[in-house]
Amino acid sequence: MLSDHTRRGVLGAALWLAAAPGAFAAPSGKLRFKVYRNGVRVGEQVTTIVGAPGAQTVTTDARLVVKLGPVPVFRYHHHAVERWQGGRFASLETTTDSNGKHERVSARSGPAGVAIETAKRKTTAPADALPFTHWNPQVFAGAPLFNPQTGKLLKLSVSRHGPERLAPPGSPAVTATRWAVRGDAEIDDWYDASGVWVGLRGKLEDGSTLEYRR
Repeated sequence: MLSDHTRRGVLGAALWLAAAPGAFAAPSGKLRFKVYRNGVRVGEQVTTIVGAPGAQTVTTDARLVVKLGPVPVFRYHHHAVERWQGGRFASLETTTDSNGKHERVSARSGPAGVAIETAKRKTTAPADALPFTHWNPQVFAGAPLFNPQTGKLLKLSVSRHGPERLAPPGSPAVTATRWAVRGDAEIDDWYDASGVWVGLRGKLEDGSTLEYRR
């Protein structure tokens, strides 16, 4: 069985499996990633972007299964729908099943800020707050970020590196810019010359490594 520490690590990874942009308008279509933990495939994430630039709907579906040998010991499903209007964040709805623990988040932008509601609490984040996910590099432009699975505001620092060569096993090599995220998470995100998300690597609480490969 997975230890409690390892379970917390996998859950921590799951916090980042959603869909959120900044002002950048990604092209419509699908971003499909295979998800690996310590080099072993554990699932996939598909992010679907539809609509005209500045008025897009972004839907993410992430499914993970961690096994001990052939036996599943951890299952995870996260579903998110995010809407943008007039080039600004409008709303986010998420549901998450983490091995039987159910969570939901509803966030809506308004004149007083971003109203965030979960099953346990209601809070108001600053008006420029965004859900922290990865497909849009403009999420690193300095806005306050909140966790799309829990609704909590995050304490993070980011730095930009590259361009550098990204060549994960089984995927074509690409020249990409890397954003290093530290604080409440230790994650690196890569984006190609067009600003399209092409990879992720993060360290979990139990010391294992999470990777997204296109």
